[in-house]
Formats: sequence, structure tokens, C-alpha cells
Amino acid sequence: MQTLLLLTLSNVFMTTAWYWHLKGGAHKPLMLVILISWAIAFVEYCLAVPANRIGYQAGWSAGQLKVAQEAIALIVFGVFMVLVLGEPLHWRHLAAFGCIMAAVAFLFVGR
Repeated sequence: MQTLLLLTLSNVFMTTAWYWHLKGGAHKPLMLVILISWAIAFVEYCLAVPANRIGYQAGWSAGQLKVAQEAIALIVFGVFMVLVLGEPLHWRHLAAFGCIMAAVAFLFVGR
């Protein structure tokens, strides 16, 4: 559970680092946006690295950690896309999410 919580928090920071500037930040100089994003991403790394270490030590494989991270990333991005960027959620997003969830299931089956 600690791994999933840390991965979720890290994805919140990474999604913010990558996409915050799309909503009202286009007037900011690109180098400033990059530096701010790096600062935000630093927090993401401080959460993702321990999450992966804890998960791996608890018996998760690297593949399981990566696929779980991708599934969490899609959920976080979907929420960010709708709430922050104001973009609609389409059936294609849900279909892609379903495919990632299937990948998660394949890696965790029989575990």
C-alpha cells in the first residue's frame, strides 16, 4: 500500500511538472518553465525512487512496478486533464485506460 501511495503522489508531481504551464503559462519564458518543472520533478523523484525500492523489496518485479506506475499515471493525468486543463474525457481515454488495466492484471495474475 505504501508503494501505491508514493507512486500516486509522485505521479501528481510529475504530471504537474510536465503540464502545469499549458494553462496560462505560455507567456512565461521557456527556460523559466523548464527550471520550475525541474524543481517540481525533483519532488517526484524523491517519492518515486523510494516507492520503487519499497515495492521491489516487498517482492514486486520491476515490470509490475512500471506497469502499476503507468496505470496510476493515466488516472492522475485523466483527473488533471479534466479538472486543471478543462479538456473533456472521451471514450478513447477510457479504452486506453482499460488496456493498461489489462496489462496490470496480466503482470499480477498468479502472484
